[in-house]
Amino acid sequence: MRSRWSLARQLLVLQLAVLCVLAGAGITFAWLDARHAVEQNAEDQVSAIARTVADAPTVVAAVTTPNPSATLQPFALRVQDDTDVDFITIMSPDGIRYTHPTPALIGQRYIGTIAQAQQGHDHTETYTGSLGPSVRTVVPVFDAGHRVVALVAVGIKVAAISAELRERLWPLFGVAGAVLLVGALGGWLISARLRRQTRGVAPDELSNLFEYHEAVLHSVREGVLLVGRDGRIGLCNDGARTLLGIDTDPVGRDLATLGLPDGLAEAFTSAENRAEELHLTDSRVLLVSTNAVRSGGRAQGTVVVLRDHTELQSLTGELTTARGLAEALRSQAHEAANRLHTVVSLVEIGKPEQAVEFATAELAFAQELTDRVVGAVAEPVLAALLLGKAAEASERGVELTVTPDTVIDDVSLGIEARDLVTILGNLIDNGLDAAVRGTGHPKVVVTARSDEDGLLLRVADNGPGVPEDADVFRRGWSTKAEDGHGLGLALVGQAVRRYGGTVDIGRDEGAVFTVRLPRQAVAR
Repeated sequence: MRSRWSLARQLLVLQLAVLCVLAGAGITFAWLDARHAVEQNAEDQVSAIARTVADAPTVVAAVTTPNPSATLQPFALRVQDDTDVDFITIMSPDGIRYTHPTPALIGQRYIGTIAQAQQGHDHTETYTGSLGPSVRTVVPVFDAGHRVVALVAVGIKVAAISAELRERLWPLFGVAGAVLLVGALGGWLISARLRRQTRGVAPDELSNLFEYHEAVLHSVREGVLLVGRDGRIGLCNDGARTLLGIDTDPVGRDLATLGLPDGLAEAFTSAENRAEELHLTDSRVLLVSTNAVRSGGRAQGTVVVLRDHTELQSLTGELTTARGLAEALRSQAHEAANRLHTVVSLVEIGKPEQAVEFATAELAFAQELTDRVVGAVAEPVLAALLLGKAAEASERGVELTVTPDTVIDDVSLGIEARDLVTILGNLIDNGLDAAVRGTGHPKVVVTARSDEDGLLLRVADNGPGVPEDADVFRRGWSTKAEDGHGLGLALVGQAVRRYGGTVDIGRDEGAVFTVRLPRQAVAR
């Protein structure tokens, strides 16, 4: 199986390839520019020297003598040495040489183009003559009457031009090599760092990991969030958006802009790890687990996992209610057994009249409460709750009174029965606990009635009351010292908010909780 290159190695090879291409292109452009500059410089040089020689009085005077070469050959060689050109040839208008670096060629015809010079114009070309390829310029020599009396050719060999070009290119090659070396070293360092960060994973594997990560992240029901140390959301899956009730993608937003409860927002940014901590939103009960992410001993953010505990909490509440009702029945059975023993004892000691009177009075009291509750409350679950709480209150020594104006004859309020149990059951439990801690005879008064506006539930107790600045509907608030309390009133507040209702807290010989739920509300 062919091994796949890691992302770091591919990046290194790509960087080296780009560097080589850029260096090659740079060298090519620089070579072309240098060659053009060297050739242009050679053409300018031979043109300037040729014109200077042609204008020299010695040349004009010598070409009119019977033996021009005797004067012009030494002159041409001297100028050739001084100007560092390869040849200076002075010739007749017909192209017969008067001078040449090779004396044996004097008197022979010049090899090259002289037509333009014969017509009085300068001409520059690259031509292969007796000395090989060269860049040469041919210019006319004029006498006093502006007649062409001779021609001057000055040239530099192409080999000499190439040698100068190579001298210019060597530093360029050195710079290009240094750039390649530095670039390769930098690419290697970047590749090494990338290899450490990607753990040598190939690009297709990295892509698959990302796709799997996205698929898993957005398919799980649990909510997953990444909160940076600056309080901004770095990641939020679909489950978290659903559990927190967030409509738009919150990635990049500040946590404070999401409108979360203070306790929940504090848990998201806590530097301490938390395991399945219970928190409430407006519509859900959440288990929150957090794990601080650290790098080099420094906090980088927090990983938050959310689990929906709403249904389980609801089932737990229903189970608690069922247990309460069962306990109430047990209490009633226990009380009935006590009363029966009392009646039997009265009969045995010969007092049947007192036995009948006692049994009749107890039966009338119990039947009166049952008839009042069942007749006034059309919702059977709520009626059973009131009867069960009455039995529990009796066992705990608390006087629980259902006010005469308690009437719920309309069950079409759009309120779930289990939410009524959550609200009224927790308020009564809270009232019973408070009344027991009071100083006088413990009493709890319950009112539940419906009207055209909706439903009113009121629970009053004669306990120690509620402190003025207490946030009783915050999760964890409780007047009890034991752990595990502080959820009941929070659930009451959550259910009331879900139906758009209100909760008022009064302080009259204890605490008075008044809940109003509008009729038009529909369970959500």
